[in-house]
Amino acid sequence: MRVLTAEERAFVQAQRVAHLSTSSAEGVPAVVPVCFVYHDDCFYSPLDEKPKSVDVMNLRRVRNIADNPKVALVVDRYTEDWEELGYLTVRGAASLVVPGEAEHLAAVAALRQKYSQYRTMSIHERPLIRIVPAKASRWGTLLPEERRSLDLPALMRGRRSVRQYTPQPVLPEHVEAILEAGRWAPSPHGRQPWRFVVLTREERKRRLADAMAEGWTRHLEMDNQSSEIIVIRLSKGRQRLIDAPVAVILCLYLADLDRYPDAARQEAEATMAIQSLGAAAQNMLLTAHSLGLDGGWMCAPLFCPAVVCEALGLNPDLIPHALLTFGYAAADPKRRDRLTVEELTELYD
Repeated sequence: MRVLTAEERAFVQAQRVAHLSTSSAEGVPAVVPVCFVYHDDCFYSPLDEKPKSVDVMNLRRVRNIADNPKVALVVDRYTEDWEELGYLTVRGAASLVVPGEAEHLAAVAALRQKYSQYRTMSIHERPLIRIVPAKASRWGTLLPEERRSLDLPALMRGRRSVRQYTPQPVLPEHVEAILEAGRWAPSPHGRQPWRFVVLTREERKRRLADAMAEGWTRHLEMDNQSSEIIVIRLSKGRQRLIDAPVAVILCLYLADLDRYPDAARQEAEATMAIQSLGAAAQNMLLTAHSLGLDGGWMCAPLFCPAVVCEALGLNPDLIPHALLTFGYAAADPKRRDRLTVEELTELYD
């Protein structure tokens, strides 16, 4: 059972240091600051290479855990604006995960992704402390003020379409929140005629980009683009997909729609499904922006849906329509001017 809420998970993932409290069999407490990662609903803290006067297995916190596995972990954020103070206390059971286990390998990878210093340290050769949460309590503010203060109009005006991202990973909790937002989009008869395909591994993103490249090239040639321009645009399009930390393909799924005896109404039903897919995309983009992320919308799958399904091994009943990318912008994109309300409104009676 998951103990931490989505907001609490996002909070702990954003912090760099926690304080681990252990106690001996006699009840003597010990508190030490630790680096940590929250992964697969557990906390992991390494016994790293910083100079120590004793063997890691003889550290007080390790000996205490052996005697009494009940621990507390405090993750806090301090700021001079005391209205923004917040902390989370997690109580649970601690144990050691030894090298060689699949769990150990996964946790080490997560730690190295969070802390660049661990990428050159041999934490893979040492045990990790694992804390399985049993209870969590919070105080103060977990979300920073700049995220809480964004109302819907500010979110809509602040969102921008991004083409280049930094390598910084997107928290799994944020991906989950984006998908949850898409789930609540309005849809015809409440049927939710769309499915989401989430890509985070470079191998899959590269496979998809390679599969769509032939279609991109053919379309550019039909537009009488020069070979030099085709190479440049193809390269930029591929990197836009491959470099995005997260890509979400929105696919139409028409199997559950109402059925009509005439083609006109059936076509209208499919159009309603496409309209609702756009609503799901907007929900996702606005939610990403509210979480401090950037997003972009690529229409490439719409022009080669069968290619996308084959490249990713998807159900052939899915019809890929849109590809949303998420991450942190590497540069501020240019903002296009918008038509005024007067220019967009044909009749106001």
